[in-house]
Amino acid sequence: MKFILFDPAAADVMVLPITPPSFEVSHGIRIETINIHSLGDVALAGYGTLPPIKIDECMFPAKDYPFNQPGTYLDPYSYIRKLEAWCDARTVLRFVIPGTSVNSPVLIEDITYGERDGTGDVYATISLHGYRLLAAVQTQSAGTENLARLSAAASPVTANTYTVKSGDTLSAIARKFYGNAALYPKLAIYNGIKNANIISVGQVIKIPDKSLL
Repeated sequence: MKFILFDPAAADVMVLPITPPSFEVSHGIRIETINIHSLGDVALAGYGTLPPIKIDECMFPAKDYPFNQPGTYLDPYSYIRKLEAWCDARTVLRFVIPGTSVNSPVLIEDITYGERDGTGDVYATISLHGYRLLAAVQTQSAGTENLARLSAAASPVTANTYTVKSGDTLSAIARKFYGNAALYPKLAIYNGIKNANIISVGQVIKIPDKSLL
């Protein structure tokens, strides 16, 4: 198995000279929990996260060991210098492990290294971070007709009554019909609701003209 860091822009490839003993990659999405009045906690699924990837126990050998990858340079600090240069230049690399599903764009976040046993071998931990290219969102100028449509969509809804549904709050109803959630205490008074924070499913709320609140 090989661990490969590849700079596509410069067609520059680094194969870690000795395969690390293990690796771990995570994949997931962002989950946000919000609390909705009368309903409780609700989980909202977001989009993909960019988790960190840590390669532990990397060894850059100073000697020709039988377990070195073919073509290994016996100058461990040449590897360190290249990694540091990529890190400092914020170079977007691809991290690839052939034979697995690992093939991701990454940035080098940190390199921690040192010597241990007087052999000249260098041991390192390489911290990578997933990368995603930010693309500008293209928008078109809205004509008069589109602006009118958007304005109409943003206008408060008009109705004489409203039947409470699961998850509704009086402030949300005031926002829906008047475009102003702060009117909910006045809406409660108009409807004879003693506690403006408590409404029940199926309850009918009278929706008067705003001037009557």
